[in-house]
Amino acid sequence: MAREPAALCLTMTSAQNTPTTPTTAPHRTALVVGATGISGSAVTDELLSAGWTVLALSRRPGQAREGVRWLSADLRSADDLRRVLAPERPTHVFFTAWSRQATEQENITVNGGMVRDLLAALTVAPLEHVALVTGLKHYLGPFEAYGQGNMPDTPFREEEPRLDAPNFYYAQEDALFAAAAAQGFTWSVHRSHTMIGHAVGNLMNMGLTLAVYASICRSPGRPFVFPGSEMQWNGLTDVTDATILAEQMVWAATHDAGRDEAFNVVNGDIFRWRRLWSQLAAQFGVEPVGPSAVPQPLEDQMQGIDEVWASIAAEHGLTEADVSRLASWWHTDADLGRTIEVVTDVSKSRLAGFTSFHRTIDSFTALFERYEREGLIPPLAH
Repeated sequence: MAREPAALCLTMTSAQNTPTTPTTAPHRTALVVGATGISGSAVTDELLSAGWTVLALSRRPGQAREGVRWLSADLRSADDLRRVLAPERPTHVFFTAWSRQATEQENITVNGGMVRDLLAALTVAPLEHVALVTGLKHYLGPFEAYGQGNMPDTPFREEEPRLDAPNFYYAQEDALFAAAAAQGFTWSVHRSHTMIGHAVGNLMNMGLTLAVYASICRSPGRPFVFPGSEMQWNGLTDVTDATILAEQMVWAATHDAGRDEAFNVVNGDIFRWRRLWSQLAAQFGVEPVGPSAVPQPLEDQMQGIDEVWASIAAEHGLTEADVSRLASWWHTDADLGRTIEVVTDVSKSRLAGFTSFHRTIDSFTALFERYEREGLIPPLAH
């Protein structure tokens, strides 16, 4: 039986003393919700590499792959979810989707409802575990009150109480807890920072956004200007490689120590943008320039850039000429424009037995090289 939400406030000692042996099952079938997104794609890859059968749920089917069966449904429609999922019998669910709304109250209604309705559509499935991706807005507050009010001190730790503010992450958690109590499965929540991973057409894709921005800068020889705040440029921060998120989610779903727990998940290293920016610039052969006293948002800098990117795409024979499918200027601006420190503690999952570590520059490099191979960006400056 799943614990009440208050059980999120665990001590490190209890996590450290929990057995880390994997749970066993004769056959595992995973339902990946949001399978075409950054985290959903990475989770699918991780599951396939471990020999799982994958049901990949999205609004539109993705690429055909051995071991994957695509399901299409509208996550905002309880009727559609019941229709599509009624015959399915997954043992595990990996929920990685969200739908951005105009206000936080709408976010709560829509995103909390998606978790509730999807799990309700699986009441006859032999569910063992459901893993939910949220993020650091759990500690920072929603977009409309981001970084305001009485936030916990950094580094953020899982035992911090919820903020006294509306937050769709809390609504998603509550829907998960209620379904777990009613249906008898275990759960895990995975709070990621800025995601670095592979996807096209995603609303929150810093890696591809910066690759497109650097490629645009190189074409006319314009400097690669850091668009954010001096605080972000000089301060310490961290990010989450989608592959380490996927590893943690599968680990939590298959180990006793991951049951009924919330975990932060980041690469494990910390960095300053003022150093990383130069390393990224070198890969594209552009001149790195630090921030000005006032941020220069990409959403402003890139106004009217559609034709420029279309020309770059034509020159290099790229596979996507629509820059809006590649770059999420607004989300990268939100991350790089922050005037507060954001650093995450991952001691809890390490003490529980999850010890994977990624170096952030390697995450960016591997991602840029993959986008280059796929013809989504011009050749790098090797």
